Amino acid sequence: LKHWAFVYVAIAAIALWFHAHYGFGLNAAPSLPHRLFLIHKGEMPSRGDFVAFRWAGGGPYPAGVTFIKVLAGLPGDEVTRDAQGFHLNGVPLEPGPTGRIPEGRYYVQAGHPDSLDSRYQLTGWIHASQIIGRADALF
Repeated sequence: LKHWAFVYVAIAAIALWFHAHYGFGLNAAPSLPHRLFLIHKGEMPSRGDFVAFRWAGGGPYPAGVTFIKVLAGLPGDEVTRDAQGFHLNGVPLEPGPTGRIPEGRYYVQAGHPDSLDSRYQLTGWIHASQIIGRADALF
């Protein structure tokens, strides 16, 4: 009986450690070619990495939902826009911010033309406090 108690405590400790450092993200939209991600909590991604962040709220999603995009723009980068318009399910989206990305803000994107990313005002530049961590695509 003592042996099993030790096994249960060890499993619980490993599970708590894993939960403190890692999580899983599911991409339910076709914005990225991958569906399941391993999130490295607290690890700041580099340009080009997948980034997991908490949605600030608005539109069809409640605040706190985990989004995964590609970290494309860093503080100091310049964002510009041309005359192209963007639509999501036939509804035009208000273009997102342009100019120099300020400290503590990041530009996120995905390859899909209708991805709800920093191209649109609803998402805009995400704040560093929204970032959960770097994400790796599992499949």
